[in-house]
Amino acid sequence: MKVLVLDAMADDYCAHLVPAFPDLTFQPTNDPDEARAAAGDAEVIIALAHRATRDIIAAAPNLRWVQALTTGTDALTAPGVLPAHVLLTSTRGVHGPQMSELAFLHMLALNRRLMTMRDNQRRAHWERWSQPILEGRTIVIVGLGVLAEHLAERCKLFGMTTIGVSNGRADAPHFDAVHPRGELAEVAGQADFLLLLVPYAPDTHHLIDAKVLEAMKPTAFLINLARGSVLDEAALIAHLQAGRIAGAGLDIFSRQPLPPDNPLWRMDNVIITPNIGGQSDRFVEQTMTIVEPNLRAFIAGRLSDMINVIKH
Repeated sequence: MKVLVLDAMADDYCAHLVPAFPDLTFQPTNDPDEARAAAGDAEVIIALAHRATRDIIAAAPNLRWVQALTTGTDALTAPGVLPAHVLLTSTRGVHGPQMSELAFLHMLALNRRLMTMRDNQRRAHWERWSQPILEGRTIVIVGLGVLAEHLAERCKLFGMTTIGVSNGRADAPHFDAVHPRGELAEVAGQADFLLLLVPYAPDTHHLIDAKVLEAMKPTAFLINLARGSVLDEAALIAHLQAGRIAGAGLDIFSRQPLPPDNPLWRMDNVIITPNIGGQSDRFVEQTMTIVEPNLRAFIAGRLSDMINVIKH
């Protein structure tokens, strides 16, 4: 059995997998063209979901399983990408630490005006102001998966009120309340931080639109760690330019890299991070907790034991 590993850290993955699975053939690469050429006899592909592109999948007639190294798999579940017989699994749940820490980076930096402090440092300008704290603030998290639970637990340690928005669950651990999406605009009005963790799907396209943004307090911040198209970026830009919300922390965009002429780059109340939410210096170790047991189950034909199955 041949396993194609397409990733910037493909060699690191293979350093873990080759000794554990000596009977398998592993092909590590970070080059899409090389991956396409090597896909012909691959039965398994391990890659970030968006890197297992339609043309690579099409070049793999023997493909039986794709292990996505991401929580989101919308790039692979789009119509016509994966053949019906190909199994798809994700690494849902392993990204909790880094996603939560990035959420706090954005919340603390926005709340305490870190960018202004940094500018003052460059100018050797001494300026002090009362420092707002997270304790007593309300975070509204849109999307109630494992990542949201992980973040909510840490928000409670900071003394925050946690409110969730989901159509799939009526309650969740570490949340003070959960509301359906139909009440999103009303709930957004309670938020000091409106944070997006909802997967992208047709029914979440521009879920955060002008109506939701208009409901937010002028002192509130929006943070997007979900998918770019979950948020109506044009509406967000208009609200930021008009001063209708206090600012935004953005790690994901509808077009990436974010074009240099996008006005978000030049807004003092916006923090841009380059789609790093799922990354960590222990990423291979984290994902191996799913990749290795899934590979063992797949080889043994125990498909029912595989973790995070998205489609059979």
